[in-house]
Amino acid sequence: MNNIPTTLTIEHRADRVHVQLDRPDVRNAIDQTMIDELHAICAELEQQPRILIISGANGVFASGADIAQLRERRRDDALLGINSGLFSRIAKLPMPVIAAIDGWALGGGAELAYAADFRIASTSARIGNPETALGILPAAGALWRLAELVGEPVAKEIILAGRILSAPECLAVHLVTEVHDPDDLLAAAHALADRIAAQDPLATRLAKEVFHAPRAAHPLVDNVAQSILFESEAKFARMDAFLARRKR
Repeated sequence: MNNIPTTLTIEHRADRVHVQLDRPDVRNAIDQTMIDELHAICAELEQQPRILIISGANGVFASGADIAQLRERRRDDALLGINSGLFSRIAKLPMPVIAAIDGWALGGGAELAYAADFRIASTSARIGNPETALGILPAAGALWRLAELVGEPVAKEIILAGRILSAPECLAVHLVTEVHDPDDLLAAAHALADRIAAQDPLATRLAKEVFHAPRAAHPLVDNVAQSILFESEAKFARMDAFLARRKR
């Protein structure tokens, strides 16, 4: 990235990038600058695929979109899909995305988490979509991603009745897969990233892409992806290593 980010703290490793949302004065609310800086991260990871971990600073994931900016948006802004475009781009990144949710993840913050492949939470996590209380709707993914994640009844309770889920409730409906003490959350995110990184990168990338392919594309797309992997050097090396271990 050419410019130094002002809303994000970024850690680069060989196999992953950790991005921390960092606007403490507004509880990490997502403003246009943060949107732009996250787009820059996406551009980097599209060129150099690595695992992405997203977390929030100071005990908050993201309190939502910046209401001061949202208040001034009009019809044409809605049609641009400012947040939804970014979150779709994050969801389509080549390698898996992990959202490590500590504290509040509301509105656009929740929708950012929904776009991740994995969501893990701290015991203090609170996730919800209170947009209808502000006279708008959650248009950056909640209206379709959330139902896919937790089912229609729970999604409607969150979106239409303002329910905010606690960490145990998120775990019970499989919105998150792990719950940890706040001090252990980032270590857990990196442990998950370690497990992902131990897989073959090309197989992981193709598996993610095929997983999200339209139902009508299966099984053809599965077979095409497998045909690529059947010719990869990593397939032979990993299977040879497996067979050698079995002979011991």
